This record gives sequence, structure tokens and C-alpha cells, in this order.
Amino acid sequence: MPSYTYSQLQIGDSNSFEKTITAADVLLFSAVSGDCNPMHVSDEFAKKSQFGQRIAHGALVSGLISTALTNAFPTSIYISQSVKFLAPVHLGDTIRAVVTCKEKLGKGKVLMETDCINQDGVKVIEGEAVTRLARETASEGNG
Repeated sequence: MPSYTYSQLQIGDSNSFEKTITAADVLLFSAVSGDCNPMHVSDEFAKKSQFGQRIAHGALVSGLISTALTNAFPTSIYISQSVKFLAPVHLGDTIRAVVTCKEKLGKGKVLMETDCINQDGVKVIEGEAVTRLARETASEGNG
């Protein structure tokens, strides 16, 4: 997996993180966030909904973007994130969060394209993030 500082990063560089969303993930996220919407936690309620089954929280799924960012940019600071929820994520879906450098904004800041795509190739989330990367590694600054 690549790991970049600001000076190393090029437009188009990308990283991804993949996870299968489980019932346990959804229940734990409900407990931590306090969001106990029956669409997420009640099979009976969700069966009668437009989705026909439980779906994952959008915030849970979009959280995978943070992992894709910090895996490639371990000392990055997440400044902002915009997301558009395009399709539901069902329990058992495997989601790949992809972050791609769109623009270097200066002073270590980077505009990233952020997408989440399910196992069928359907984009479920699209958005943009601004993150601040380390401008140099510790060894580069000590020489």
C-alpha cells in the first residue's frame, strides 16, 4: 500500500480500502452513534420499507473513506468531507472506498475525490474531501 507525503503525491494518485458490512457493524454503529433508526436495526420494519431489508447507516459507510485516506496518508488530518448518498448499502455488501488526488491546494492541503462502490460496481457514495498531508517524513526533516 502506498504511503505519501505532500511532495510525493501526484494528481491521480489513488488508494482504496474494502470492507464487507455486517449486521454487527450496523448494530455497533447504532450503539456508538445513538442512531437507532429502525431502517438499520429492525428486520421487520425494514421488510416493509422501499428497500425490503435493513440498510447500513450512510455515515458508517462514508467512514470507510477515512480509512482509505489514513492508510495512504498516515499522518493526514481530515479537514472536510462532502458526500452524496446514491444507493443503499445492504448487510453483506462489500464496499470499496476509493480516494483519488484531484488537486494539490498548497500548504500540505489536498482535494480528494472520494467514492464508495459496492461489489456489483454500483457507486453508492460520491464526494470530495480536503485533507492535510505531512509535508515531509521525519527522516527528510532531520538531514
